[in-house]
Amino acid sequence: MSARLPSLNGLRAFEAAARHLSFTNAAAELNVTQTAISHQIRRLEEELGIRLFIRQNRALALTPQARDYLPGVRAAFNDLRLATDRLLRKDNDHVLTVSTLASLAAKWLLPRLSAFQEAHPDIDVRITTSTSMVDFKNGDVDAAIRYGRGRWPGLRADWLTADQLFPVCSPALLQGDRPLRTPEDLVHHTLLHSSGGYDDDWRLWLTAAGLPTDISKQPGLSFDMIFMTLQAAIDGLGVAVGRTTYVEGDLAKGRLVVPFKISLPADAGFYLVSPEAAANTPKLKAFREWLLASVQAKG
Repeated sequence: MSARLPSLNGLRAFEAAARHLSFTNAAAELNVTQTAISHQIRRLEEELGIRLFIRQNRALALTPQARDYLPGVRAAFNDLRLATDRLLRKDNDHVLTVSTLASLAAKWLLPRLSAFQEAHPDIDVRITTSTSMVDFKNGDVDAAIRYGRGRWPGLRADWLTADQLFPVCSPALLQGDRPLRTPEDLVHHTLLHSSGGYDDDWRLWLTAAGLPTDISKQPGLSFDMIFMTLQAAIDGLGVAVGRTTYVEGDLAKGRLVVPFKISLPADAGFYLVSPEAAANTPKLKAFREWLLASVQAKG
């Protein structure tokens, strides 16, 4: 027969007091009196038959047995918190958390979201941005929009859109003292670069255009997010390599133009990714169907 579990209040008092090494601070955290903490600790020690704290003048220290016991108690409370959080999240069917890249959110997803909110006012969409792969096991994210080839074991991946790579610039750069009329004219202009997976875009496009790749090494400006690179292009600071997904809105509004007709197909695309087990929850199914329809409507 297994041992009876000790008092939950006693364990809470022990974990808080052990973390603070203070009955006073533990009492403040748990919103009880210091006397109550002392009583709960004493009762727990009696239940266990083990001394947990050494009281020396005004200092408080853990006994060796308490130091061994504390990690397990702390882990148990953490598991309880996570389980409760997951339980409450499962009941919270109106909240949909979507992870994506910051630049994709700013340039592609957010301009579309107002239409989804109008169609589904009962679903609260929350956007979180990250460059790392999502860990769906922790339950914080329902779906992600990621760039790749669509092969992620255990996940449903719905293809959204593929990109073309091509230079973009402010309309002002087509005129002036050094007009941008042919790809060869790039040697007279500042090239704008993006890191974070887009480092090679200029070299790839120059190769497709039959130009020396050394052009990409001439002095330029670099940014850690592609939407910052594109904003620099809009501001007339130089020429950037645009991707269809990121520049379609700026091209439509005339903030950017495409100076040359040479484009390069990207070797991957953007997908809506979600765990197979949760892919057909009502909120996620509604978001997927709307997003796919939105992409198809854009052509």
